[in-house]
Amino acid sequence: MRNPRAFLRPLAVGAPAPVAEVPFRPSRMIHFFDPSNEKMAAKVPDIAKKVDIILGNLEDAVKTEKKEAARLGLVEIAKATDFGDTQLWTRVNSLDSPWVLDDLVTLVTEIGHKLDVIMVPKVEGAQDIHYVDRLLAQLEARAGLERPILVHAILETAEGVANVEEIAGASPRMQGISLGPADLAASRRMKTTRVGGGHPGYLVRQDPTGDDLTQGRTTYQQDLWHYTIARMVDACAANDILPFYGPFGDIKDVVACEDQFRNAFLLGCVGAWSLHPVQIDIAKRVFSPDPADVAHAKRVVEAMGDGSGAVMIDGKMEDDASCKQCLVMLDLARALAERDPELAAAYDL
Repeated sequence: MRNPRAFLRPLAVGAPAPVAEVPFRPSRMIHFFDPSNEKMAAKVPDIAKKVDIILGNLEDAVKTEKKEAARLGLVEIAKATDFGDTQLWTRVNSLDSPWVLDDLVTLVTEIGHKLDVIMVPKVEGAQDIHYVDRLLAQLEARAGLERPILVHAILETAEGVANVEEIAGASPRMQGISLGPADLAASRRMKTTRVGGGHPGYLVRQDPTGDDLTQGRTTYQQDLWHYTIARMVDACAANDILPFYGPFGDIKDVVACEDQFRNAFLLGCVGAWSLHPVQIDIAKRVFSPDPADVAHAKRVVEAMGDGSGAVMIDGKMEDDASCKQCLVMLDLARALAERDPELAAAYDL
């Protein structure tokens, strides 16, 4: 068993000290791009100004013959681009692939000073995080980095879900966890070919009102991912890291995308993946608190004073618990207002 006092010591001589607290920066969308695609690469400087996180993807969406081109393309883009306040992430290849070692060695050595987070796919247990943790420390020491690169896990296997709590607490490098619904569906043998979102076959039906069991029975589509998202959020909250919804694959269905993102937001996720520019504005809108909710939260906090006791506002009781809920809303609003002038004006903070 590891000495808990050693948890925040570097895992390699000369590596930067691990962070004691995950820095919270606006993270409403993680926008993916393929560094091997020249058209996408050319748009990165402009898109980076519109998103909270931009991620160079090296994994599944990149064809085998383009793996090396994607890796080298990300290095070139990172060196040539001023990302400003936008975070730069990458998703490396899975730990059982022949490419991941070169991904980590090349990226940390060449652009480690610019990388904020490395996303690791198909994490199944703490052992996967421990491997990456130690290797990153060695590479950081070699590259002379002054700050550690954080790690983000994707939850996309049944084993990963079963071990999500130990994954969340495996290392001080852990920044957060994303839901990977497509791979998780395959791992669970779920009978859906959709990438995220609900399914019309997953429903509940209104009870019959008479003898005819076929008439007048409304159906309600259910959320396939509610349990998994809630469990992931709890694991992240218990370990002070950040939960994210993953991809919504139907680019044209912006209504359902917004619904799924909002479900995740209400459950506690801080952001979602965007696979197409149209999803950027959806994520920005959904994962930013509504100005009316922020205004209400301000009223509650101001009325509660030190947070003790209870008050009545608009006919509703507000007490210590509701004050804590409002403080969560206000903390997020302030963080977003610092980055977004429009939200700063809307929130009046």
